[in-house]
Amino acid sequence: MTQSAAFDIAVIGAGMAGVSAAAELAPHARVLLIESESQPGYHATGRSAAILAQTYGNDVVRALTRASDRFLTAPPEGFAEAPLLTPRGLIRIGRADQLDLLREMFDDLEDTGFLEWVDAAEVERRVPLLRPGYAAGGIVNAAAQDLDVHGMLQGYLRRFRAAGGTLVCGAPVGGLDRRGTRWIIAAGDAQYEAGQVVNASGAWADQTAVLAGGEPIGLQPLRRSALTFRPPSHVDVAAMPMVVDAAEDFYVKPEAGKLLASPANETPSEPCDSRPEEIEVAIAIDRVLGAFDLDVHRIEAQWSGLRTFSPDRAPVCGYDGELDGFFWLAAQGGYGIQTAPALARLTAHMVADAAPDEEFTRTGLSPDRLSPQRFQTGKTNGAVKTAR
Repeated sequence: MTQSAAFDIAVIGAGMAGVSAAAELAPHARVLLIESESQPGYHATGRSAAILAQTYGNDVVRALTRASDRFLTAPPEGFAEAPLLTPRGLIRIGRADQLDLLREMFDDLEDTGFLEWVDAAEVERRVPLLRPGYAAGGIVNAAAQDLDVHGMLQGYLRRFRAAGGTLVCGAPVGGLDRRGTRWIIAAGDAQYEAGQVVNASGAWADQTAVLAGGEPIGLQPLRRSALTFRPPSHVDVAAMPMVVDAAEDFYVKPEAGKLLASPANETPSEPCDSRPEEIEVAIAIDRVLGAFDLDVHRIEAQWSGLRTFSPDRAPVCGYDGELDGFFWLAAQGGYGIQTAPALARLTAHMVADAAPDEEFTRTGLSPDRLSPQRFQTGKTNGAVKTAR
């Protein structure tokens, strides 16, 4: 094992959560970003459906999305070569037997100001590929936009490197030991030291905590599968909105001239390099063909990713209640891309004393709603910052 290198903060996991946090931390401290795979963004980040949906998720997620909006709409100069957002729109459709569910959803979210109720004729006008008579109504979010996940990840990586951050890939963390005020981290064939650790290891976050001598908080990775296929040659799907079933039994979204479809499954999984099961792909095709006047002659690609949730389905961002200098940034579920800017800035504020994020403050959301200590019974503020 090579000689130890010393840092103020070590971020474990180079998905969107870890990369964005590391980029926000790097101007304030010496930051090491550790990734077990050969490249950043290999797992959930690289397999995202990549849409900004302002009404997606619970109230905590929606607040974090609002706090991220300004960054996504107008990122810092030089952050990306092209806009991170492009118009798409999203329509949630319901059959006649789903209208009560759809109406309840609309009533719950109407005060967000993003949604419009439309009748069956308007649904068919907006989504002409639907089978006639399939949808009895719909909810439109015209403000939903496609997200350039790759551009966003690369932008954060450039900021991280420009601020002097160090990225190490192909280095699975095999040891985390607290010695005095320092963490000793064995990763790959090297050893590192850091005053604080940010646990941004996605589906593996509970395992990382256990490795550090802590306790899991009950995170659950859920597999979601997807596939792409070509639309009919006479149909231009570029302007088609993303279409989501009222019960979220499937969704369909244009993707680089093709159609991306998913059964929107949430299959419990162990942390792993996820792969779709044949039955999930078959279910997706069956549901899509039931709703759309399409033929799926050939599947162009198929994959799956893990969306990791906390027990209350809100992200986890805060210090562990027992481990000194151990900070959780995990459980972003299916919302990790659209909430990353806010969570990254909050992490920098809490870990490196960066200035408070005005966008987050305006939401009125208490950081306690994100703390891992909400799942750690009897543990109160046991994690204190260590000197950098």
